[in-house]
Amino acid sequence: MLTYYNHLHSQHQGKLEMFRGQLVPCFEVPARVDHVLAELKARKLGAILPPEPFDDSALLGVHSQRYLDFLAGAWDEWVALDPANAQRDALPSVWPVRSLRSDVLPANFAARMGLFSMDAGTPLTEGTWDAARAGADCALSAALAVAGGERAAFALTRPPGHHAGADFFGGYCFVNNAALAAQALREQGLDRVAILDIDYHHGNGTQAIFYERPDVYFSSIHGDPHTEYPFYLGYADELGAGAGLGFNRNWPLPRGTGFEVWRATLQQALAGIAEFGAQALVVSLGMDTFVGDPISGFSLQSADYLQVGEDLAKAGLPTVFVFEGGYAVAEVGTNAVNVLQGFDQAANHP
Repeated sequence: MLTYYNHLHSQHQGKLEMFRGQLVPCFEVPARVDHVLAELKARKLGAILPPEPFDDSALLGVHSQRYLDFLAGAWDEWVALDPANAQRDALPSVWPVRSLRSDVLPANFAARMGLFSMDAGTPLTEGTWDAARAGADCALSAALAVAGGERAAFALTRPPGHHAGADFFGGYCFVNNAALAAQALREQGLDRVAILDIDYHHGNGTQAIFYERPDVYFSSIHGDPHTEYPFYLGYADELGAGAGLGFNRNWPLPRGTGFEVWRATLQQALAGIAEFGAQALVVSLGMDTFVGDPISGFSLQSADYLQVGEDLAKAGLPTVFVFEGGYAVAEVGTNAVNVLQGFDQAANHP
């Protein structure tokens, strides 16, 4: 399995996030990727490569131009407001909720931060754009490798991506890497692509991007949004709209769900992907389903992830893995690479 590693990921390193009403140290830290990289090297699970560079236009199949323009210039604007801002991250504080307009681009920086965000838990830092932009290159490189004949490829990057929508960031995410990978596979000539999101938190951004499209099927297994972030999307009755009706499937599960129930749900999700007739699969590989995750609520064990990888391989599809969440930092390397190793073994020795 090829891995495309984002060597700029550590340039995004937030200081504080707003979590349940309190400013706390960020859960999404560079060590997450560092542990996965070290485990990949220890197990010698394939080549680890830098991504190919892609033009910014490659992002426009998923994100709006005005949103990308904002991200690219946001840090400089933040510091221009007050030189002291160079020592603190930017967090949004105001949002255009129901009855307020979002079509007009405000001149005020704080207003634009709110326009392009969904929460106050996602600090924008000096290196955020560089890290997120390099992550997009990783996802695109992995997608093109798979389109070119590789059985599987892994985009090892942070910040994660599946909460980012076409024109907003949040949930630690700025650029939607899974969506970029799926769009790239479509542009390489595949008629039907599926995205399977196995992060504990629903991939609201990915769902929204493809919600009215019949060519990309989105399926997500996640904590019940009645009680779990992102709260406002991820319910079972969200089936797509317009031309996309029937091509979205959510599998919300209660806190405390163990591997037996979770795996049975995975089988149902994979059956739906098979019925769709997908020609390739993008996996949003979130590892926060682990029992020790500090901000999640399922109870999968490290050994379970080998079986997850085997089950994914049995789908028989060319597969792009994109690293998402997972905040039990010491264990995230073992857990993520267990999935990849399980997949690799089953794919090569069916």
